[in-house]
Amino acid sequence: MDIMVIITILKGVFMKRYIKSYGIALVLVAIYALIKLPVLRLDFTSGFSTIIVFFIIAGGLDMMFDKGERTSKIAKNNFFIAIVLILIVAAIPFVTSSPIFHSKSYRNLIGNVEESNFDKDVSPVSVKDIRIVDEEMAMKLGDKKLGEIPAVGSISKLGQFHIQSVNGELYWVAPLVHRDFIKWITNLDGTSGYVMVSASNPQDVRLVQELDGKPVKLVYQPDAYFLQDLHRHMYINGIVNAGMTEFSLEINDEGRPYWVTSLYEHKVGFSGSDATGVAVVDAQTGEVSRYSIEDAPGWIDRIQPEKFVADQINDWGLYVKGFLNSVISEEGVLVATEGTSLVYGDDGKSYWYTGITSAGGDESTIGFMLVDTRTKEAKLYKQPGATETAAMRSAEGKVQEKNYQATFPVMYNILGTPTYVSALKDKAGLVKMVAFVSVEDFAILGLGETKDEALINYREALSSEGNNINIENDTTKKDIEGIVKRISPDVKGGNTSYYLTIDSDNNIFVATSKVSTELPLTVVGDKVKIAYQEGKTGVVDIIEFDNLNLGDVIEKNKSENSTQEESKTEDSETDKTESENTQDQ
Repeated sequence: MDIMVIITILKGVFMKRYIKSYGIALVLVAIYALIKLPVLRLDFTSGFSTIIVFFIIAGGLDMMFDKGERTSKIAKNNFFIAIVLILIVAAIPFVTSSPIFHSKSYRNLIGNVEESNFDKDVSPVSVKDIRIVDEEMAMKLGDKKLGEIPAVGSISKLGQFHIQSVNGELYWVAPLVHRDFIKWITNLDGTSGYVMVSASNPQDVRLVQELDGKPVKLVYQPDAYFLQDLHRHMYINGIVNAGMTEFSLEINDEGRPYWVTSLYEHKVGFSGSDATGVAVVDAQTGEVSRYSIEDAPGWIDRIQPEKFVADQINDWGLYVKGFLNSVISEEGVLVATEGTSLVYGDDGKSYWYTGITSAGGDESTIGFMLVDTRTKEAKLYKQPGATETAAMRSAEGKVQEKNYQATFPVMYNILGTPTYVSALKDKAGLVKMVAFVSVEDFAILGLGETKDEALINYREALSSEGNNINIENDTTKKDIEGIVKRISPDVKGGNTSYYLTIDSDNNIFVATSKVSTELPLTVVGDKVKIAYQEGKTGVVDIIEFDNLNLGDVIEKNKSENSTQEESKTEDSETDKTESENTQDQ
């Protein structure tokens, strides 16, 4: 046989085996990718891992197809490439991502941190907008609501709650998700809706199963399987070159449910996760839309993941003077306090909040930071005060005999003062009291069974003698004057409350003598000045009380006493002069 014919035959066999090995390996790796969902970017190790798997499979297949006793050259080459890639994945991330070499890059991830003024940026909040329902309580209320409809509760369970603003009101929103694989396979048309729990009113709990007369069916979700799995659905629809994290259900202002997922990349080698945009999936139809941070729909509250922001704040404070300083002297090192909370400004924007304390700090902070949850704009407020944990202990200690537990506080601008607001719950998880604790001094606090009562007591604590905190920008208070039409005392539990009405308002006002000692002396016909919580109607608690008639009497008595004192002084001086003249004679 001609030598050229033999070479051609061998080449054909070689190419056939080559194509067969790599073709099968490509199919197996595609299946692997559909299962593991690797990010196909150079700054993610999962992409390299996929390539490594490909060459290992190709090498193994080539060994199977090669009938010789020795490993073929192709197989050896495949294994060699896989080993080189493994070494690269093991070594390169350390060089390109270690803070030993890149501490400055880590510190700059948060961007420019601007020092700002608290009163300027954070508007005072209305009491009705203060949230007292935390995620744990929302879950209990949601489970209770779900239990009212056995047909739904038996096949579905509540997913994770996320707080968001819906038409200007704060709600905890959670999807109904499949309980297990069997429940999914028997309900491929999706779960029946979602649950909304008001963050400020525990009585407002809704199970939304219909919109515009049509049933709500959540087909795509993290708890589904195969092609209905949310992550896999997004991957198949083209989001393969970005990391995905925080799959949260958010609803637009019309109530339509969407899955909102933060997209991210690595800014420091294979680390330094940073959000670059957001993917939105219609939970019912599966339609996938991808947005940059600037183009994301306005109803989306969060693009910046909580963990990313917390890590970047810590890196910003930790590497203030480089890596060595962060592990040796710790000079100037700052760290975020334990826990991060989501707060909403008067402008409707949401912010990640965390206290900032010095390295080794215990119960005090040097200030706090607010980070825009969409743009990541960061502002530092240098306001020395207490940590969230210290505020919780202060509130619990005030009623320690009841063994109430404080929820993680949320910071608000109350009466122009940075204030932690926390709910106090009993062992059953029910809210029994509300606590307002001053950030500047956790010994100054107000407790009450309602938010209004807590605010009144907090205002009194701030106004009391001995503290150095001034009430500023009290936009929650309204003043009114009028003539007393009726007034009557009411004794309950040994405490006397005074109920009164005035001619210039239809409300019934109530307060104890603790508010003003002039209340027990007030009678019908007196002109009074009353301060109360704006927006309240019906029976309204008095914040401040001034009997203007008594004020006139007091001033008159002061004037008369002053005149009498002056007269006595003049008489005394006259007597003294006459006595001196007599002695001279």
